[in-house]
Amino acid sequence: MARALLRLMLVRAGFNVIEAEDGFDALEKVRINRPDIVLLDVMMPGMDGFTVCETIRNDVETADLPIIMFSAKTDLDSINQGLRAGANVYLTKPISPEELTRHVHEVLANENIK
Repeated sequence: MARALLRLMLVRAGFNVIEAEDGFDALEKVRINRPDIVLLDVMMPGMDGFTVCETIRNDVETADLPIIMFSAKTDLDSINQGLRAGANVYLTKPISPEELTRHVHEVLANENIK
């Protein structure tokens, strides 16, 4: 899914979106902006989503951020790797705008319960 399409789906659902160019940019923007939730694609330039997710989880300042990982990689090994890396949810592409926003709302609601 193109980043622009993902952004459009989330903006239309009422979310503020900060985009990153690659995995390194994602980590910098997470540290600076402290978002309510992080959506990571597995396949990103520079650093893959698994590594970004692990890095977020290993930083005491960002370890508790909710993370949704999504990918065209639908095999069980990739899904398990994403969950082991620390993703709250691993979604597979393609995904409808309704399904994506439902998962974002569910993950945010679960974080607010803690």
